[in-house]
Amino acid sequence: VQLQASGGGLVQAGGSLRLSCAASENIFSFTSMGWYRQAPGKQREWVATMYVSSSTHYADSVEGRFTISRDNAKNTYLQMNSLKSEDTADYYCAADRANLRYWGKGTLVTVSS
Repeated sequence: VQLQASGGGLVQAGGSLRLSCAASENIFSFTSMGWYRQAPGKQREWVATMYVSSSTHYADSVEGRFTISRDNAKNTYLQMNSLKSEDTADYYCAADRANLRYWGKGTLVTVSS
């Protein structure tokens, strides 16, 4: 399984970015697709998950600002609005299936204050 995140960049506080995650397989073959992030000097943390059922869950820190979505094939998205400096991190997408988690390489998001 290969996952490729893209869409990161430099944005001012209050701005928006949309991250994309392209999977090598149909995403409906996974139990869930998720986004995680790792800020400099900190541990990786969970951001959002979308299950194959379409249910979504968000970390409290991004609830109401970030939206996870998908298409009907191989792509998962993370729409990030009202960005804050504390959202600065490498963002990773992950896919879960049969008690395994597959990771892609990160895409860097930098929010300037």
